[in-house]
Amino acid sequence: MLLASLTLLRQPLSFVASKWLELVRIAGNPYRPELHYMRGPGPKWHAKYQASRLDRSR
Repeated sequence: MLLASLTLLRQPLSFVASKWLELVRIAGNPYRPELHYMRGPGPKWHAKYQASRLDRSR
């Protein structure tokens, strides 16, 4: 009787444990992509368009 009840509990507990571990893994992930997005034109863009802007001002 005890063995049968333990077997019935094993599957739901395993499911809860796997979901908990997945949540901990996701919450503990240090990668935050919003910190790596470009925030504007870089130095090559400025060099290219600064030269064309200076040519037009003549």
